[in-house]
Amino acid sequence: MSSRRAELRSLLARQIGAFLQYKRALGCKYKTEAAALHLLDGYLADQRIAALDQLDSRLIDTFLASRPRARARSYNHLVGVTRRFFDWALIQGVVERNPVNARPRRVTGQRIPYLFSLDDAKRLLEAARGMPTRPKAPHRALVYEMVFALLYGLGLRVGEVSRLLVGDVDFERATLSVRDAKFYKSRLVPFGPRMGERLARYVDKRFGPHADPEAPLFSFTKRGAVHECTISQTFHSLLPHLGLNVPAGVCAPRLHDLRHAFAVGTLLRWYRSGIDPNARLIHLATFLGHSDPASTAVYVTITEEMLREADQRFRAFAPRGGQS
Repeated sequence: MSSRRAELRSLLARQIGAFLQYKRALGCKYKTEAAALHLLDGYLADQRIAALDQLDSRLIDTFLASRPRARARSYNHLVGVTRRFFDWALIQGVVERNPVNARPRRVTGQRIPYLFSLDDAKRLLEAARGMPTRPKAPHRALVYEMVFALLYGLGLRVGEVSRLLVGDVDFERATLSVRDAKFYKSRLVPFGPRMGERLARYVDKRFGPHADPEAPLFSFTKRGAVHECTISQTFHSLLPHLGLNVPAGVCAPRLHDLRHAFAVGTLLRWYRSGIDPNARLIHLATFLGHSDPASTAVYVTITEEMLREADQRFRAFAPRGGQS
């Protein structure tokens, strides 16, 4: 965050700062929310609002109108953050009532993510293997092939992968130590024999027999780990070479869709094994590093394969011919 943005200057500057500290103490990074509250702070300062009794619904409506949002989701985010701040301010006795009366806009179209199949993932890894070497990235192909394998094979977040150290890979216990993940939580992520073999080959080729445990697992030079934005840019540069067939109504593939595909693929395997996914959702939530299963439910996309598996399960238990 720039120093200019960091300077709160309205009559609510102290309260906004305290609210952000409170949220971050709970483990929330609160970056986009902080940016929204800085917009509110700047608006109040520019309008020379000097008294708390001036904070009414008309003022807040004018503030929202001054920040046009074409997408309903973006508008609803701004409204929600502003409302939550004033809810907190009301509890603290700063204001006598919450001045946010704006209603959220109706979201008419939800984003349908692209689900990478196993063949899609194989083509991605093949494309990564074929990347040419660069002077400042001598291990470019090796690094990106392993990065994409972890994103698809273990459903890790791109930031979690970029922060991995060599010492975070425990081959004896077959686990990865994912540190400082979302909400500042750390967790152990188990991996199977094939992923273990792939990781062992990578470490041997990239670092040799005497790897420094404190060295970034994915880096090109001694300057530090490859940045997650660089990983995303590389992913998008490879997409045109994969020959993906994106169905109508489905959004263009994103890097995060590899994690989404892992979650959906896990649920589909449970269906095929006769396991009730609802009973195992807490397991998947823990594996993915979610704070609760409700967050994991966002990844539950109804696919044709999942519907087919559900139909087969229904037919196996339902009586035939309508007989009871």
